[in-house]
Amino acid sequence: MPESPEVQALADELDERLRGHEITAVDVVEFRTVKTRTEPPSALVGERVESVARHGKLLDFSFATAHLVVSLGRHGWARYAADGPMDASDDGRPPALAIVEFDDGTVLEFTDAGEWVSLGMWVVDDPIAVPAVAKLGPDPADPLFTRADFDAAVAGRRKQVKAVLQEQESLAGIGNAYSDEILHTAKLSPIGHAAALDETELDGLYASTVGVLSAAIGDRRGVPIDRLKAEKVASMRVHGRAGEACPVCGDTVRDFTFASTTAQYCPTCQTRGEALPLRSTD
Repeated sequence: MPESPEVQALADELDERLRGHEITAVDVVEFRTVKTRTEPPSALVGERVESVARHGKLLDFSFATAHLVVSLGRHGWARYAADGPMDASDDGRPPALAIVEFDDGTVLEFTDAGEWVSLGMWVVDDPIAVPAVAKLGPDPADPLFTRADFDAAVAGRRKQVKAVLQEQESLAGIGNAYSDEILHTAKLSPIGHAAALDETELDGLYASTVGVLSAAIGDRRGVPIDRLKAEKVASMRVHGRAGEACPVCGDTVRDFTFASTTAQYCPTCQTRGEALPLRSTD
């Protein structure tokens, strides 16, 4: 699932390339992606992009009279079509579910590689009209994010720390991968409850949350959008590394199942050497 560092890099690239350009055509291949049926993306033909920004894990294309908000969901992404729209079914690439053409010849395709459609698009007057944007908590990647924001979201919560980090209403933009990386850096168990963290542990978790995301955003800056997902995977220290050696202590990274998703941790760094049950219960 795309998370804030990759979506920020994607938004920055699209803002630089598309700002000031006019939409000349929109083709929605999969109607289920459109969440505002009375205001379809085709209504934006003739509009010029004023900016492209990020809200949590969502993209926001701003125009003079409207916003196109795109949720990439679990398996969605964007790519450029070099020679106009193309059928990806014969080359192993995920299919384009929506295609947007611009006056400079740029063709932007929104794709989804999942078995079910998770890509979503809204045309609204204000991004806050999109429920997924309206519910977002403070964003740890925002330079204005403070320790007070963090404490309000995390401190005292009677919930597993990993769940709190991934809860978009509490902290925007973090998913399964970066929550694993944050907890590994903070040397905290993913199944420990936030309410059990002492002040020193909260200090470390705050620093790790901000530090891991900020570093990832810096590392993704300037990476071509077709390589962003691969760069994310390559950068992980524990997430997706089950069976490999922890880069900090050399112990074997292990799996456990969390909220129907497989996550990873290092026993030596995070659980005092204890192997967690494969399936977590809260």
